[in-house]
Amino acid sequence: MSFVKALSPAIREIRILCCQTGAASAGTRQFITNTYPMLKLYNPDLPILIREAQGTPARIFARFERGVEKHVDLENLSSADVANKVSQLLTVS
Repeated sequence: MSFVKALSPAIREIRILCCQTGAASAGTRQFITNTYPMLKLYNPDLPILIREAQGTPARIFARFERGVEKHVDLENLSSADVANKVSQLLTVS
């Protein structure tokens, strides 16, 4: 998870959406548990929003400079697969 330390300054916000109990969001919840503390440690001023709601599909959104927003679906992925998808999303600006 080297992407945690080297986030581009072009990233303005990260939003993670998932279901707090659904099996399809289990990998995303595990990713949040494992990665959020390090993300905040290395990026204390970056807003990282975690939204859990019943039945919500697991997704992550990244907002970049000039209002550009990108997202990836994280449904039914393992924690490692979620980390790979998030890394790809956050390293592309």
